[in-house]
Amino acid sequence: MSEPKKKIRIGDLLVQSGLITEDQLMNALQEQKRSGRKLGKTLIDMGYVDEDKLLHLLSTQLGIPFIQLRHYQFDNELVKRLPETHARRFRAIVLSEENGELMVGMTDPMDIFAYDELVRVLNQSISLAVVRESELLDTLDMVYRRTDEISHFAEELEDELGEDAFDLADLTTTGDDSEAPVVKLLQSIFEDAIQSRASDIHIEPDETVVRIRQRIDGVLQEHVMKEKRINSALVLRLKLMSGLNISEKRVPQDGRFNIRVKGRSIDVRVSTMPVQYGESVVMRLLDQTDGMLNLDASGMPEDIKKRFRILVSRPHGMILVTGPTGSGKTTTLYGALSELNKPETKIITAEDPVEYRLSRVTQVQINNKVGLNFATVLRAALRQDPDIILVGEMRDQETAEIGLRAAMTGHLVLSTLHTNDSISSAMRLVDMGAESYLVASALLGILAQRLIRKNCENCKQPYTPTEQEKVWLRAMNPHGGAHGADSFVKGKGCYQCSNTGYKGRMGVYELLEMNEQMLDGLRRNDTAAFTAAARKSKTYKPLELCALDFARQGLTTLDEVFRLSATLDEHHPSESEKLTLA
Repeated sequence: MSEPKKKIRIGDLLVQSGLITEDQLMNALQEQKRSGRKLGKTLIDMGYVDEDKLLHLLSTQLGIPFIQLRHYQFDNELVKRLPETHARRFRAIVLSEENGELMVGMTDPMDIFAYDELVRVLNQSISLAVVRESELLDTLDMVYRRTDEISHFAEELEDELGEDAFDLADLTTTGDDSEAPVVKLLQSIFEDAIQSRASDIHIEPDETVVRIRQRIDGVLQEHVMKEKRINSALVLRLKLMSGLNISEKRVPQDGRFNIRVKGRSIDVRVSTMPVQYGESVVMRLLDQTDGMLNLDASGMPEDIKKRFRILVSRPHGMILVTGPTGSGKTTTLYGALSELNKPETKIITAEDPVEYRLSRVTQVQINNKVGLNFATVLRAALRQDPDIILVGEMRDQETAEIGLRAAMTGHLVLSTLHTNDSISSAMRLVDMGAESYLVASALLGILAQRLIRKNCENCKQPYTPTEQEKVWLRAMNPHGGAHGADSFVKGKGCYQCSNTGYKGRMGVYELLEMNEQMLDGLRRNDTAAFTAAARKSKTYKPLELCALDFARQGLTTLDEVFRLSATLDEHHPSESEKLTLA
């Protein structure tokens, strides 16, 4: 059992090693006394010592290994022998077991009190390793998912409901009910979703079970609970939090509420729907804590970002952002608005719903029940002396025509369309009934986008395309050279990415700027001429080729490129084309 060497003091050790001076140690000790943080953390935060140098020194001095957690393969059952509260309090994690001894990684292996407590809690002899604090905290968030806790609270709620119908009074109380099982269950569900970076939570009743599914990096992950009766209690509580009608179970309802989870402010959009075995609930989670993203944080390629910035800085005209639901259109538009939002600029938005609150921006929530639709808001907005108008979506002819006329009369109009790519978007406006000369006169450019999954940095490794994939690559970009020589990577799956090989998502963009040839095709309502002119444009680069560039850079996989290409009919080779190319 490797016990910490009790006579070594980290400050003296660093001075003796020449990593810090006596004066720096004195300053750090004063700061430590004021802040209450550990000395090592204080020295790192004050910039006196590099974290890696400190950890390597501790490793050498104490004769223990320095382990990088991002490359470590964890045993789930082993890790959970140490309760989460102790793991976070003592900054420790169980790494392995050998000959009846546990190896525990600590950020401060010289903490005697923490060492003694870990031995007591684990009730087993331990050896130590030193780990980075930043990696440890990230790992704890991944390791201590709330799945066991959710199951426990679900059982507790099921027991409380008993055999009889649950008491509405108990579940609708507004007093201090933080210990109620339904509250604890929802809290665990939200905490687990935030830890796993979920964008949506689905609660779905089935005949014998309740499914809780989370959309992580665009893919649903499922947790099945056998306590089917808890669904009614969860739906009831969520309706109360959203201000919905709890007695109405026959029609869909929409609402929203705000909660704080793990120190973050989360805006929750709630949608309920009657289904065969009760009511299904889907919640979209919007994290308001980090503030508004700007275009620099969007991951947009530099050339496209530069051209898009020039477009949105124009004084008037219409710019469309297009893509399917969940492709990041709203995030891009908000990023543009955050850069345009200045004291001298009046901005009005019409949104359904308002997703993020922006200071200085007049935001209007669409409410079709009282006739407050996009067209109505747009007409009213034009009487409010705006410089810039954001219309959440071009849904009909009336909205499109008002927006186009506004763009022609000195306003910058930003909006979205649900179309596949940038080329089809311009003609979609004409198909919706807008006059072709209006579209040609007002439209400045169209940004099409998608979200694709990023390779997990921890487990990605070189990948050689199969012969079939080489055929697809040649079909996708016949003038792109020898793709067989390109190097690609793919995640093999690890603990940090839940064995998916992916972690996080990134945007893929296609920007089409109008030129005279395209506008001429639009005026004549000639789809073929417009499409041909767009494809000949020197700055036009299709979505799948942008995705392919990211794959060549090792940021994503060929699977993601082909998945994107499959949604874009024109570049997805047919079976006959594949055979011909092969």
